[in-house]
Amino acid sequence: MRLLIIVLLISVIGALIGCGGGGSAPVPAARTPVTQTPAAEPEQSAFSWSEADPESAGMNSAQLELAFDAAFADGNFTQAALVVKNKRIVYEKYRGILDRERQSISASTSLSDASVADLYGNRDRDSLVSSWSTAKSFTSIVIGIAIGQDYIQSLDESAANYIDEWANDARAAISIRQLLDMRSGLVPVCFDPASKHLSECTETDESGGDLVFADDQMTACIQRSLAPQTGNPAWYLNSRVAYQRGAWLYSNCDTMILGEIIFRATGQSLQTYADIHLFAKLGMTAYWWRDNTENGQESGNFLAYCCLDATARDFARFGQMILDGGVWEGEQIVPSAYIDALINTTQDSVVGAPYSSNFSYGLKFWTITPAEQDDGNLFPAAFALLSTIGFDGQYIVIDFENDLIVVRNSLYNQSVNQGSALKMMVDVLDISQSNFVSTLPNGIGTRLPSAFNLQKFLYQINRSIGAP
Repeated sequence: MRLLIIVLLISVIGALIGCGGGGSAPVPAARTPVTQTPAAEPEQSAFSWSEADPESAGMNSAQLELAFDAAFADGNFTQAALVVKNKRIVYEKYRGILDRERQSISASTSLSDASVADLYGNRDRDSLVSSWSTAKSFTSIVIGIAIGQDYIQSLDESAANYIDEWANDARAAISIRQLLDMRSGLVPVCFDPASKHLSECTETDESGGDLVFADDQMTACIQRSLAPQTGNPAWYLNSRVAYQRGAWLYSNCDTMILGEIIFRATGQSLQTYADIHLFAKLGMTAYWWRDNTENGQESGNFLAYCCLDATARDFARFGQMILDGGVWEGEQIVPSAYIDALINTTQDSVVGAPYSSNFSYGLKFWTITPAEQDDGNLFPAAFALLSTIGFDGQYIVIDFENDLIVVRNSLYNQSVNQGSALKMMVDVLDISQSNFVSTLPNGIGTRLPSAFNLQKFLYQINRSIGAP
């Protein structure tokens, strides 16, 4: 039955907003990366979360219960959510799929109720969730660590110092910061079902590149050309405002390139480098998916733009480290200057026309757009809350003012039907060879609505602070 999930995915993969990809290519002869040496097993932090009742952290448990009851209502597809206040977990909840959700999935797919229940039942704090584009924010932090260790000079360094293919043309002007901010000026690429390869998009694309069908998710990202200086290319989202090269354009390839920069700069794959210098430091276990090639970084290229599996509690560690200025257990994991730059993006990286002007995107982090609440209030304030965002509702929200972390993830099942490796492969001719990240409600290819509302959830949590 797990194989049927992939069949459903095929016809609607373009709807996977914020999750696409690039491909894999051998490192070109023009540049030899730092020699990768076998890494010593990193020493894992012994950290474990402390728990506290909400009242001890100045929060109202009854109000939090209302917030979580709403977030976990049948129809929201919520697997996990937790609140960390003052470095302690004050509220968390987990569940598997509920009746109405199960029925809606089975009614819109070929899966039976029993199969859906088997795939998405019985979730707890030790169950994996997946990141989708929340992984982009992890890639950003790994870049920051590499800058702190002098593998990369600075945010404003030319990416062509590592991506040699760009060194002798106009792409040499693209900085690492521009890749991090989705302002590279490079064309988006999409999967072509006829050729089964990636090429420049020929029509409007909102997903950042519907690239997950491609085995090779690096080559086309590297080979992209610069977009026209101005005009309205077919792939441009809004004809009311003329495109200008370097304007914000959501592109998964930009992040995929950053994973390759990590590899060429350090001589270690994104997974290996992150294991040693981030995950082990935080005491978290995380599994990054790769593309389906034998070449590249490590029997394939790690998907820097998406698809990092961990527990919700481990995702909260990442948020807490950022909240604490890049420090974990007394050690400066990420340079404080990088965290400062990240915080400054809330004002420095406002997206603007033709998009809403009340959110920002910088260094692979978002701010949460204000939304009107049931009582008429707008929440949150514009640019107040920093967050990761992933397809199907994957969030790590950082509230610096209230010393608060909120994590929310949707229901997830690792669909690994071919071997045990987390290698993305979707073979339309032989689905027994397919592996994919199967989140609900839409990561399996459905077009089902989720009733979960992030701003409402955050507003209810915020109202619990200081409430009698």
